Amino acid sequence: MNGREILDVLKPHKETLKERFGVERLALFGAFARNEGAENGFVEILVKLDKAATSKTYFGVQFYIEDLLGRNVLLFTDKALESRYRPIVEREAMYV
Repeated sequence: MNGREILDVLKPHKETLKERFGVERLALFGAFARNEGAENGFVEILVKLDKAATSKTYFGVQFYIEDLLGRNVLLFTDKALESRYRPIVEREAMYV
């Protein structure tokens, strides 16, 4: 699975993610965005929520996406992303 294929899977679920969990923006970054993802590698996702993340919303989004993709997801919230990593993530982010 490459970055474009991951986005194609996620795109039809964008509205559901917004309604159920308050997802405002969703982006793929990391190895899969660079088409370097390993078969057993994690998919790295950056999410912006409409309010502060709770464990219910955070894990709800993570598990929902894992179920869609059939692989493990590392989920990062926009607010929790460390400033030193932000330029790297923003440079390679592929938004849904």
